Order: sequence, then C-alpha cells, then structure tokens
Amino acid sequence: QVQLVESGGGLVQPGTSLRLSCATSRWTLDRYAIGWFRQAPGKGREAVSSISTHDGPAYEDSLKGRFTISLDNAKNTVYLQMDNLKPDDTANYYCAASPGLTAKLTPSTYDWWGQGTQVTVSS
Repeated sequence: QVQLVESGGGLVQPGTSLRLSCATSRWTLDRYAIGWFRQAPGKGREAVSSISTHDGPAYEDSLKGRFTISLDNAKNTVYLQMDNLKPDDTANYYCAASPGLTAKLTPSTYDWWGQGTQVTVSS
C-alpha cells in the first residue's frame, strides 16, 4: 500500500521560504512518480510539480523559478522548496503518487494522495 505523509506547512510572511516534505517508501518510489498539488479555498486542485527516480522535474509554468522539487533517495522523501512566497500561494498542499515513472502534472493520473499540509502566506 502506498503511504504519503506531508509535513512542513505553516504560517509565513510574504517573501519568505518554506520547505515541504513528502515521506514515502522505497517501494513507492521504485514504481510511482510523486507530484505536489495545491488547493486554495473555493478553487480547484492545481498542479505544482512532479518528479520520479527516472524523470522530471516537471513544473507548472507559473511556478517555475520560485518552487523547486527534489527527491532524496536515502530518506525516501520528496521535497518542495518554495521561495519568495506570495499570499496567492496560500493553500492546502498535497503530495500524490501516480503509477509509472514519468513525471506528470495531471491530477487524474494520481491514485494515492496524502492528507495535505496547510501553507498560509500572510503579513
């Protein structure tokens, strides 16, 4: 069974940085691409980034340059580094797993989802 545990969310001021973590297993990383998505209140789920052990990273165009995804094979963890945060980045952030090792940004291709971690950017 795929398990995904997000952490690292919080309340931060605009212009600062935050790093989210998605802890999973070696078994999962050997078979699934991992993606980050976000959902703000009243809005649909939005792709952020994706990576696998054999592909990626892939980014939503509007977030390139501020967000960086990385995969630590030793810790079986995927990170999302978010820099120069803006109030519009406020959302619940989810990591998810999609079968296969092609990095992808389409939410419907993801079968497994974590519980999410809240990020609030406010002064």
